[in-house]
Amino acid sequence: MRNPLADKIVEIKPSGIRKFFDIVSEMKDAISLGVGEPDFDTPWHIRDEGIYSLEKGRTFYTSNAGLKELRQEICNYMKRKYDIGYDWAKEVLITVGGSEAIDIGLRAMINPGEEVLIPQPSYVSYEPCAILAGAKPVIINLKEENDFRLTAAELEEAITDKTKILILPFPNNPTGAIMERKDLEAIAEVIIKHDIFVMSDEIYAELSYKEKHVSIASLPGMQERTIVINGFSKAYAMTGWRLGYACGPAEVIAQMTKIHQFAIMCAPTTSQYAAVEALKNGDGDIEEMRLAYNQRRRYLMNAFREMGLECFEPYGAFYVFPCIKEFGMTSEEFATRFLEEEKVAVVPGTAFGDCGEGYLRISYAYSLENLKVAIGRLERFVKKLRAEK
Repeated sequence: MRNPLADKIVEIKPSGIRKFFDIVSEMKDAISLGVGEPDFDTPWHIRDEGIYSLEKGRTFYTSNAGLKELRQEICNYMKRKYDIGYDWAKEVLITVGGSEAIDIGLRAMINPGEEVLIPQPSYVSYEPCAILAGAKPVIINLKEENDFRLTAAELEEAITDKTKILILPFPNNPTGAIMERKDLEAIAEVIIKHDIFVMSDEIYAELSYKEKHVSIASLPGMQERTIVINGFSKAYAMTGWRLGYACGPAEVIAQMTKIHQFAIMCAPTTSQYAAVEALKNGDGDIEEMRLAYNQRRRYLMNAFREMGLECFEPYGAFYVFPCIKEFGMTSEEFATRFLEEEKVAVVPGTAFGDCGEGYLRISYAYSLENLKVAIGRLERFVKKLRAEK
């Protein structure tokens, strides 16, 4: 019988995040710090709007691109937050999470053999989505000495005559790194010089702790060559509602909408009505959650200092990326032993690219109580490893 499978999908590795999550789910008294999911409930007024939409019988398909009211509110949000103006009818598409937007954005823009630049460590979906779109992924290894930011020199070095898109994953998962305005301005010069495009994944934009997030699309000459990806899962604790969006040039959004039309039809209607309420009245909820995350972030950084574990300070998202190179173990070995011996699940840095070797991703989208228990176990484990040396 002939092989029923496509070679390119067989060659793609499964997500390294879910491996440890699946193990810990069956382990008694274990704590998982592995999944980037807020521990907050979706704020009640947002849930209530979703419930109301069901009670009113709003269970129909929306237009392929999404509810008019939601697209208009996204435009209001982008103008209010970043002073970027979008046409709701032509430049905004509602998707099933930010992940769908990444996938169909690459498929809409890439011809076979064109190159997509992917800074790593970064979200696990970028490289597989690029491969599935027929692109050649080109990895740019981010460095801790640069606070895991992308530099203009690194970008310039990676560009070839086949380069089409740069994925810009900031605030970053897994490192928590951010790009400040001056960093983005230097990147934008290179982008314009080489006439390439940017897919800016800004799903963690509201979770910035040092200064207000700057979107590269707000810089001169960049809106027309940038697809902004965002969504509701992280900022509004709406992971299970599966709702994201893309803003960008009309000609790109039109082709993304075509793929979305054939593959998905439309994003969940109930979620879209809830998202309108989130955008209209959710700023206070965001601030409350951001303050809580920042408290946890500071707690973890202080705990690492006290146990002598090296970790650069992250200023975005809800992850820390401590270095474990001193123990002479791979990230996978460290995470496996830590789970088996202390019943705490973290994610090996290599789940986010080969340059993540020697690091761990620890999520602080968990209660401070759970974090304190887990960090106590980490301190005990670190002392044990140092004693073994």
